[in-house]
Amino acid sequence: MAQQERARRTREKALTAAAEVFASHGYSRTTLSEVAERIGMTKGALYGHFPSKSSLARALIDESRQAWASLRTEYDTPGADAEGVLEGVVVNFADRLRSDVRLRATVRIAADCPVLARTLADVLTEVQNALMELIRRAQRDSGFPPYSPRLVANLLMTVTYGVLYAPAACLESDGAHDGEPLWRLLFGALSGSGVTGSGRGDGRGVSDP
Repeated sequence: MAQQERARRTREKALTAAAEVFASHGYSRTTLSEVAERIGMTKGALYGHFPSKSSLARALIDESRQAWASLRTEYDTPGADAEGVLEGVVVNFADRLRSDVRLRATVRIAADCPVLARTLADVLTEVQNALMELIRRAQRDSGFPPYSPRLVANLLMTVTYGVLYAPAACLESDGAHDGEPLWRLLFGALSGSGVTGSGRGDGRGVSDP
């Protein structure tokens, strides 16, 4: 049991170290030797846990899928308001992207490695489909405006990943430093609360094919 725990801790250290190097240097410039050195291991010992650089990257991508799933489980509880669930999972996933180097690394990996980008694209498709489901539920149960669920999901994903690269000063407003005013504005505009003018078009919305 003690040996299994040591192996688990070593694996966690390796993933964090790899994520730090991926996020800093990119996939192509990362080496297993650099990851091993970062945690005081030999390259051979690291091979016992991850036989290749791509296996490290794939493990991080798998974690990004699990991170999304855990947030969905945390917020989407029985009887929860769908619009509140939608906002909760999006805002908290964006916060995780900014604070969790493992999640940030997956974004850099996707930009640097086309083969692995396809794997991450599968994860993003899962996220998009989950958001569309929540949007449809919010439209049905919470009075969310009848925009195209796909269009709203794409907007939310674009802003989520854009916030990751936004300078800190862009997220500071009204004394907040975590982008909360930005999210309030976005979700307020989407829901129609406090929005004036013709921002919602003719009110008919757009349906998915």
